[in-house]
Amino acid sequence: MASSLFFRRFCCLHSATSPSSSSSSVFSKKKPLVFLGSPQVSTTVLDALFNASFAADAAFEVAAIVTQPPSRRDRGRKMMPSPVAQYALDKGFSSDLILTPEKAGEDKFLSTLKALQPELCITAAYGNILPTKFLNIPALGTVNIHPSLLPLYRGAAPVQRALQDGVKETGVSLAFTVRALDAGPVIAFEKFEVDEQIKQAPDLLALLFLEGSKLLIRELPSILDGSAEKKAQPQDESKATKAPKIAPDEAWLSFDQEAYVLHNKVRAFAGWPGTRAKVVVADEKSGCHNILEFKIITTRVGIQETQADEICFVKDALLFPCGGRTALEVLEVQLPGKKVVSAGAFWNGMQGKRLKKFDETKHFSHVSV
Repeated sequence: MASSLFFRRFCCLHSATSPSSSSSSVFSKKKPLVFLGSPQVSTTVLDALFNASFAADAAFEVAAIVTQPPSRRDRGRKMMPSPVAQYALDKGFSSDLILTPEKAGEDKFLSTLKALQPELCITAAYGNILPTKFLNIPALGTVNIHPSLLPLYRGAAPVQRALQDGVKETGVSLAFTVRALDAGPVIAFEKFEVDEQIKQAPDLLALLFLEGSKLLIRELPSILDGSAEKKAQPQDESKATKAPKIAPDEAWLSFDQEAYVLHNKVRAFAGWPGTRAKVVVADEKSGCHNILEFKIITTRVGIQETQADEICFVKDALLFPCGGRTALEVLEVQLPGKKVVSAGAFWNGMQGKRLKKFDETKHFSHVSV
């Protein structure tokens, strides 16, 4: 299997990159790289690599792509390839050269990788731990695009945790991969200011991977000639911080906190897992009090203008009283199984019912209205 894949790799790449060139030029000049990535943001990096590798004077070629196995997604729950795999297929990349191991330490996968004889491996949100056996294969090592200013925010959710903390500056780092998580020497980095123009985590994530792809292409010559290894700077362990994976139960908002803390959380958790809240819906005509859960989609920070537990609608927002005499202005919400709607449309749907903040010590039932 490994030897046949090795042969097909050169046949496919020779045909795709330069039909008029001789096969000997492909074998002798271009260094084989293997790209590892899975989500949509990774396609930005893969696209940059494809474009650079097709240049007449390119020193490398994308020899193979490693990505997460197909999974059930979307409403139909159909088995679908990862966004990176689908992007590569749409670009005409051979399916034989798209590898989808469950784990990067599988013997069969490592045997195939060795047969490809990669000079370098490049990771961008691959989503799998790389064991030592993997890291020992590429001659020039493995480099990773990490969306933070390392050693800050090492881990699975650097962009989300940075926004949650309300940072004013972040960036993207290009670093060599070692066994310790995101702890390898940094080759280069770019800094960016974080302001309200970057409204949510998906926006910042896309920006950082776009800039990370440019950083990678700029630094590739030094990586391929070995000089990047000499100039790469060790990380200062005393300044390292962690960015652990987000747990679903972190999605709930507590309105005892100040509004800016909740606003940052809404920005950070946009997309997945989102942010959730419970409110009490009081029907004064019937005397019923029900508990309603929904997702909070977009917000801004305001000043508290209502009673301690009363939720009102002002202009275009639902005003949730918060700690420190602040208010979270909620602009969009989403009820379970429904589409996202504006705060105004949600308020009209309440048909005059009163809304109050939910208090765990007072309310125990859960009834959707």
